[in-house]
Amino acid sequence: MTELSDLSPRRLRDVLGHFATGLTVITAATENGPAGFTCQSFASLSLEPALVTFSPARTSSTWPLLRQAGRFTVNILPADHQHLAAQFARSGADKFAGVDHSPSPLGNPVLEGALAWVDCELRQEYDGGDHTIVVAAVHALSARSGVDPLLFFKGGYVSVQPLVKILEGAA
Repeated sequence: MTELSDLSPRRLRDVLGHFATGLTVITAATENGPAGFTCQSFASLSLEPALVTFSPARTSSTWPLLRQAGRFTVNILPADHQHLAAQFARSGADKFAGVDHSPSPLGNPVLEGALAWVDCELRQEYDGGDHTIVVAAVHALSARSGVDPLLFFKGGYVSVQPLVKILEGAA
């Protein structure tokens, strides 16, 4: 098999990792308390109506809890929240240990210091191979200004500074 036709999961991960993505923690108030997981496959889907999409792995043990709740908050992480991205990516641990949060308008956990948050209600799910494609209706949202995002690129955490700031600093 040539490198160009190698579509193995490892090769896909290596090549598609060249596309930088933001990092989110998706949280919900469930019957058993707050639950959440790290998700890098999040995007705006529609402005009219207001819809977002994300794709949890089919192996996720947390997504079924959020699905059952029917409501959840997408917490977009700032550059200084690498520890939360790692903490909420772990399986089997108390992901909310030591994590400050407050309730969203729908009652879901908004993580302290989140760059932005989007309060959602589950609208639809679709088959996405080894992931589930979730479409959610937006009910409330908020963002902080002057804060850089946390990104995932080539298998690691990176932050970014807007190009305008770099150019201004060089002048």
